[in-house]
Amino acid sequence: MAIASLDNGNAGGHFAAMRRKIIIDTDPGQDDAVAILLALASPENIEVLGITAVAGNVPLPLTQRNARIVCELAGHTSIPVFAGCEAPLSRKLVTAEHVHGKTGLDGPQLPDPTMALQDAHGVDFIIETLRREAAGSVTLCPIGPLTNIATAFQRAPDIIGRVQEIVLMGGAYFEVGNITPAAEFNIYVDPEAADIVFKSGVTTTVMPLDVTHKALTTASHVQGFRSMGTHVGRMVAEWTDFFERYDKEKYASEGAPLHDPCVIAYLIEPEMFQGRHVNVEVETGSDLTLGMTVADWWGVTDRPKNAQFMGSVDADAYFSLLTSRIARL
Repeated sequence: MAIASLDNGNAGGHFAAMRRKIIIDTDPGQDDAVAILLALASPENIEVLGITAVAGNVPLPLTQRNARIVCELAGHTSIPVFAGCEAPLSRKLVTAEHVHGKTGLDGPQLPDPTMALQDAHGVDFIIETLRREAAGSVTLCPIGPLTNIATAFQRAPDIIGRVQEIVLMGGAYFEVGNITPAAEFNIYVDPEAADIVFKSGVTTTVMPLDVTHKALTTASHVQGFRSMGTHVGRMVAEWTDFFERYDKEKYASEGAPLHDPCVIAYLIEPEMFQGRHVNVEVETGSDLTLGMTVADWWGVTDRPKNAQFMGSVDADAYFSLLTSRIARL
């Protein structure tokens, strides 16, 4: 189904002129890794306060390891990395080794990280950071299941009103599901957590499959990474070579969706995205549609609007930003 009449405005665009302080909440994943690289390569736009790992694409011992590997690859070993929740709020963990490989970062061989994992729990870091920093100055960037964010909101409701914005990768509407017929992976893994986040009242911008499936790693885009002639560029190209095999076969497409960097790209150049401010509800009860993000795209209910739900991206501008910034590393 085609998406029509996209609004040019966006709920978070008025933040774009300032340098954003962010926490990246992640389950790396090759596309998570590229998102982290883009953030670390963009200090004029983004200050990464820390990275919190969550179980998702692979279990927590691997996601926290992978986050540190990526920081070291970028040469940013001072970024604090924390291990967060090892399982969804109330469900058994579902993982995605069939896409990302047994390590989550399969493809090129990278050494084990030497930078330390922080002793504190990732949820405690989120809570303490939001209490320490000025209210309305920290953006949360979840690019995996929403377990850490929901747990922080449950444990410390006082922080909810202090969040500047949540910009997340997750969900789908017109593109339906990629892990079930109805659900996108990040939301499906912990739908109860997603429900808490969407009902929190925090200004929320969503990068669903509707956007990410328009940001495909075509041969020319991957060559852009490879042509950098840098170690980081080669790693990104090799990661892409690995994970796109699954999606290209699944969707019969010329490339794979590069999902998670959309979150960081939005913070830097929000004008490349278009979407609508709509109501989004998360299905938590139905076996058939568990984890579905039901977006009231056409405004047919009176449910309150709670999310800027993106529907399209300028793919050429997106990959131009990725290559120009990651070439710095």
